[in-house]
Amino acid sequence: MTVQKDHVVSIDYELKNASGEILDSSAGGEPLVYLHGNQNIIPGLEKELEGKKVNDNIKCVIPAAEAYGERDDELVFAVPRSEFADSESIQPGMQFQAHQEDGVHIVTVVSISDTEVTVDANHPLAGMPLHFDVTVKEVRAATAEELTHGHVHAEGGCGDCGCGGECGDDCECGDDDEECGSGGCGCGCN
Repeated sequence: MTVQKDHVVSIDYELKNASGEILDSSAGGEPLVYLHGNQNIIPGLEKELEGKKVNDNIKCVIPAAEAYGERDDELVFAVPRSEFADSESIQPGMQFQAHQEDGVHIVTVVSISDTEVTVDANHPLAGMPLHFDVTVKEVRAATAEELTHGHVHAEGGCGDCGCGGECGDDCECGDDDEECGSGGCGCGCN
């Protein structure tokens, strides 16, 4: 079976920057599992994996435009310090969720003044070519449920934790009472 649209793919990977520094890796952990052709991973890597089969290894460099995009200086902006609930504890490097019309974005604090906090809404890897070493571990056809939801579900399928199979509903996971997709219930809905 080959890597193709609507197939669940499991990969081991190592990600480095142009200097050879390891940024991320599946070594010592579980492989990355995703639904191919459904925007679950960066487009450039998905394109490189298309047509590969189990045990194939690829080494590739994904340009920024096909990864997390080019840096956009307009995404670095100042926010009044009063917008932050606990503005006294804010430090450069901290990350926050910003809720906007097009969804939730992660912003990183760049600098702080007495009245403003400068944040960067670019992805931390924006503007970087990414160097991957990837081995395909497993390929299988996606289930109907995975295709409907657009992502891979944990073994046993969505709803094993009591969330009823509806991504976004409250899970009934013992004491956690976490949102489905928060990772707390393990149902794989996200």
